[in-house]
Amino acid sequence: MRVPLSWLREYVDLPATETGRDVQAKLIAAGLEVETVEHLGADLKGPLVVGQVLTIEELEGFKKPIRFCTVDVGRANGTGEPQEVVCGARNFAVGDKVVVVLPGAVLPGGFAIAARKTYGKVSHGMICSSDELGMGDDGTKGIIVLPPETEVGKDAVELLELVDEVLDIAVTPDRGYCLSMRGVARETATAYGLPLRDPALLDVPGPNAYGYPVEVSDPVGCDRFTARTVTGLSPDTRSPIWLTRRLQKAGMRPVSLAVDITNYVMLELGQPLHAYDRSMVRGTIGVRRAEQGEKLTTLDGVQRTLDAEDLVITDERGPIGLAGVMGGADTEIADLPQSRTDSTGGTPALGRATSEVVVEAAHFDPVSVARTARRHKLSSEASRRFERGVDPQAAAAAAQRTVDLLVLLAGGTAEAGVTEFMAPSAPHTLTIPADHPDKVAGVAYGRETVVRRLQQVGCDVYGQDELIVTVPSWRPDLTDPNDLAEEVIRLEGYENLPVTLPRPPAGRGLTSRQRLHRRTGRALAGAGYVEAPNYPFVGEQIFDQLGLDADDPARRVVKLTNPLNDEEPVLRTSLLPGLLGALRRNDGRGSHDVALFETGLVFKPREEQRAAVRLPVDRRPTDEELAGLDAALPDQPRHVAAVLAGAREQAGWWGAGRPADWADAVEAARTVAAEAGAELVVRQGRYGPWHPGRCAELAVTVDGTERVIGHAGELHPRVVKNLGLPARTCAMELDLDALEQAGESIPQAPGISTFPVATQDVALVVDGSVPAADVEAALREGAGELLESIRLFDVYENAEQLGEGRKSLAYALRFRAPDRTLTVDEASAARESAVALAGERTGATLRG
Repeated sequence: MRVPLSWLREYVDLPATETGRDVQAKLIAAGLEVETVEHLGADLKGPLVVGQVLTIEELEGFKKPIRFCTVDVGRANGTGEPQEVVCGARNFAVGDKVVVVLPGAVLPGGFAIAARKTYGKVSHGMICSSDELGMGDDGTKGIIVLPPETEVGKDAVELLELVDEVLDIAVTPDRGYCLSMRGVARETATAYGLPLRDPALLDVPGPNAYGYPVEVSDPVGCDRFTARTVTGLSPDTRSPIWLTRRLQKAGMRPVSLAVDITNYVMLELGQPLHAYDRSMVRGTIGVRRAEQGEKLTTLDGVQRTLDAEDLVITDERGPIGLAGVMGGADTEIADLPQSRTDSTGGTPALGRATSEVVVEAAHFDPVSVARTARRHKLSSEASRRFERGVDPQAAAAAAQRTVDLLVLLAGGTAEAGVTEFMAPSAPHTLTIPADHPDKVAGVAYGRETVVRRLQQVGCDVYGQDELIVTVPSWRPDLTDPNDLAEEVIRLEGYENLPVTLPRPPAGRGLTSRQRLHRRTGRALAGAGYVEAPNYPFVGEQIFDQLGLDADDPARRVVKLTNPLNDEEPVLRTSLLPGLLGALRRNDGRGSHDVALFETGLVFKPREEQRAAVRLPVDRRPTDEELAGLDAALPDQPRHVAAVLAGAREQAGWWGAGRPADWADAVEAARTVAAEAGAELVVRQGRYGPWHPGRCAELAVTVDGTERVIGHAGELHPRVVKNLGLPARTCAMELDLDALEQAGESIPQAPGISTFPVATQDVALVVDGSVPAADVEAALREGAGELLESIRLFDVYENAEQLGEGRKSLAYALRFRAPDRTLTVDEASAARESAVALAGERTGATLRG
């Protein structure tokens, strides 16, 4: 909400010395988010005056139309002679009153004006448009044409109110009443302790039988509807300067007098209004739910297919507006063109002009309006206000204010008929202990302060120790005693609340899960990976792009009721979609050598769905209540994933470098497992997005049972193509929680022996289908406690030497004893025992 300070002063007698910054500080202290204070015209310097066009000479021979004009600016130029000005705009004619900036002036943006030769003529100044003066869009796309009665030579800075301060307030959803000058003025008056001149306090005639016929068939969706009729409007009357300037300062574009007045009253009172061309409305105006599939062309020219939940305004033909969102094109207010010619020099086509209007001021259900606006992706100034809550009792005053302005400015006549529909309702009343705000804030305010502050926000308060509070109609957000306590606390000043730092209990630090999370991040960062956190939202089409089977458990997802993005309505079951998207973006922006990782939660729905319990706010929830809440949440294990593409080692004077491959993804998994102190089993696997011949299955042993916790390797070419990834992209993903369960809870420092190592190599020939991991496991078990490490350093396949379908696996075995130097016989015996067990389990034989 943009609030001009000059407008605000109409309702609150602020001290003349108060600046926008001063008001900003007061309102922030009262709980409003005043983001900026814009100083309009701060760098504007005159002379800027009103002139009358005397002559126009069309200059020929240029690429675009150019006009050489003489303008009467009175005595503003010091001579009284006509001012010669070159101008390229086409929307003014001889005799028009325009805004002229003279040499020596400075326009917004530091644009200094001086006499200069252009297009073969000397231009002594400029004829100005609204954009050049920093006024915003006035709808003309050309020169400002002032009313004929404007005095020549008058100071245009004062006339156009170019110098002002505008407060830009970010109105939170619970403060819908501040989307109006009335609401902001109320907060300002309270903050300064000054009286408020409420613009809604008007004499409003009561309803009678002569008003325009209205039928409301859905009183839940529309509980109040006021209709007034004004006839005899002068179609050629334009909005006065003060009205258009206030709209522009508030961020709205002037359109026509009738529309400008409804927008002005909406900004003033917070009540959205709509004006119908009476000649285009057929029969009774109705309010009902739409029929499924009905059509409506809204004011933006889009034909919309309506839903059965949409609340619509109708006449005997059908829908003529989306209630609380946008009116229909069939009953749009029509006016004469704004000027003689448009900005391109052509003459606009003349159409009908509205001389009779029906003014609608209604109150619609906030939820219904919000759903309709989102359903049709059609947010408007009206829907923003209805969604946040509009004062239902302001409808009649807003309609009266609109009628008064139409009569005053457009020469209309208000008909005596007044239509007003009101559904039965009762004021909202709360009971609150007088000391409740004291208990919430920890400050002794006292009953008098509580009552005074509640009355300042518009509440009626009765009672002594137990207060009976009637909430004002413009504050639908005050629904329980804590809301009332918040009002007292914010008006008394949040800065006055005592600050007490909590004392954390000693001896508590990070959990083992948190420590592993941090160690994992540091280890992967040390290995050259960059952390890339991603949003946990995905679209279900990603599972097809990753090549997951139809019955894959990863396809069971948690769906969001109100997703931030309709294309990503579910929570992730894997970290890969986000990481691969980040890799694709980096590659597309020129970073071709990429290595990324992420540690984060994935979400898996439980077999049994439970409804979440609502926790109390007046006490600490019990362990049972917290457990019930946890039981309703999906499982959220923490995963770690890494993706890489391009060069893993850069080329340079030191060597040729090498590209990233599947082994790097496996090594990343081993790095994570080492941090967890877990023994990772790596064997050939086949799953989803990975290449079937270059995929490692990763497993650990938890409580004596082997459990597959992830995969690593090169992605399938089809997945690479589907996702637009670089060729040979590799990836790894592990269940970090499962890895923690398999690891040592206390990190074990490596033992350093003072005795020498005995190294023996062994080459075993096995069937080509036997995984190297199975052979390694057998060698490790057979070698016994003397084996320090084992490493596969060669894989050889030759049908002539080894036989068809056979391969040779060469391992380096390192033996060491903690208390002595091993003899050759001891090392050889351990080696032979390892070979024997490998032969027994895998059919391995010594090569050669």
